[in-house]
Amino acid sequence: MTDRPLPSPEAVGQTALVTIRSLPAVGALLVAVALTAGCGSDDDGRSSAAPSASSEVTPTGLPSAPGSAASPTTSALVAPGAPSAGAQGPTQRRPASPPPVVLPKRPASAPGAKQVVDAFRAAGLKVPNPKDRSVDCGPDGLGLGCSELIATGAVTVYVFPDETSASDIAQTWGGQSYQRGAVVLNYLEAKTPAADRPRYEKVLDGLR
Repeated sequence: MTDRPLPSPEAVGQTALVTIRSLPAVGALLVAVALTAGCGSDDDGRSSAAPSASSEVTPTGLPSAPGSAASPTTSALVAPGAPSAGAQGPTQRRPASPPPVVLPKRPASAPGAKQVVDAFRAAGLKVPNPKDRSVDCGPDGLGLGCSELIATGAVTVYVFPDETSASDIAQTWGGQSYQRGAVVLNYLEAKTPAADRPRYEKVLDGLR
């Protein structure tokens, strides 16, 4: 190892003097750096601890708390187009139904239409599908003024309130009917065969 020459006492003194003079400046620099670092750490802590205003805004689309929604108004509950109580006006009365048609009574001496049909059946004559059509005797029907009317698939039986009315109707039907007192047999509706007509007329003549 090579021996180096030692510095002179004067040079050592000057170096020490420079070092001593620079100590205050170095200390001031260190203090400034420490303060700067401390302020920066405090600001970072505050910024991380305090949330920004934008982060506190409630996102849109989230359901609101129960009871916060406004209750619907009474007008919203009314069905659209429903008339109000005041707009209905006075209640209209229904017209009274027409009175039932009262048919004239047949004479006590004349057999009833059902009795005539039953006599035809008992004699072995055809009387299919008998239907009571007495309502057609009134003004809403044929308006013939008869008392009773039963139609079958072979012959139609009319009973009038008197012999005069029966005769008038029988004449209007010409040779397509047969009258016995207040009873008239009509052959037009059922198209009764001409060969069978005398048999129906004989049974009618035998009724009292």
